Amino acid sequence: MWFFDALASGFQHPTDPGRLQLFRIVFGTVLALRFALSIGQGGWDRFAPGSLSSHLAEQRFGPTRASLLAYAYRPVLIARTAAALTLASGLAPRLSLLLVLAGAAMELLYLKSPNAIRYTLLTGASLLAAGDLGHGLSIEHGPSTANTWATSLLVLITCDIYWNSAWQKLRSPQFRTGLYLAQWIHVYAQVKDQLPYRRQHAVPGFVRRYMGNLTDRDVRLWRLVAATAIAIEIALPPALLIPQTMPYAVVVGIWMHTAFTCLKPRQLITFSGLTVGTYFAFAT
Repeated sequence: MWFFDALASGFQHPTDPGRLQLFRIVFGTVLALRFALSIGQGGWDRFAPGSLSSHLAEQRFGPTRASLLAYAYRPVLIARTAAALTLASGLAPRLSLLLVLAGAAMELLYLKSPNAIRYTLLTGASLLAAGDLGHGLSIEHGPSTANTWATSLLVLITCDIYWNSAWQKLRSPQFRTGLYLAQWIHVYAQVKDQLPYRRQHAVPGFVRRYMGNLTDRDVRLWRLVAATAIAIEIALPPALLIPQTMPYAVVVGIWMHTAFTCLKPRQLITFSGLTVGTYFAFAT
């Protein structure tokens, strides 16, 4: 198995550099979409004078630094979106990547749930460690050690994400018993028409009708869903590394992330898109 060969050789085992170049394209595309979406639904006016965001920034950083953040905010939104597009297209990829990561890190200053940002920075740091990010949309497939270390980092990050997520779910009685998912779907079914931004969720109607009534039957069904999600997260990393099981693992992983993303498309597009993108690294 290439991953253990890479570990044993001190990351001098030749791998296919094209796998990481494909992830670079996915990374840039996902971040371009995320950055573009962040401009809408009030994002462009986040630090408008008198806004809550401006008030919170002043409380956290003081008036001077808060005004600097507000002044730089819109230009950074534009610059990071353009940089993500140039990164995906392979134009000055390393400089583009640095600009993208700086633009993503800015969100740590004002977002309350920075997990997706941290994951972005981790996977982006793996790309920074690559010796050959490629140029343009062409993909190189000759064996090389240039990207072995960076590819191994991506694999380690994804394994940690999956296993840590499974561990957190196992430790949560509310999730493990299915109660959390049953309550979430039930509440969503009741308030979906009153939400200000309805496109933030994409739960199919039949799920709301047949699994969103908070009955004992619904809780049992969601318990099965919760157990399945935990089992998949535990099994996916080794299944992705084994050539014989990888095609099936990719299908299951895409299916699982599609289901996750239906709950909160805007919030999970980065996590799901980048995680599925790291599957290229496992295939080396």
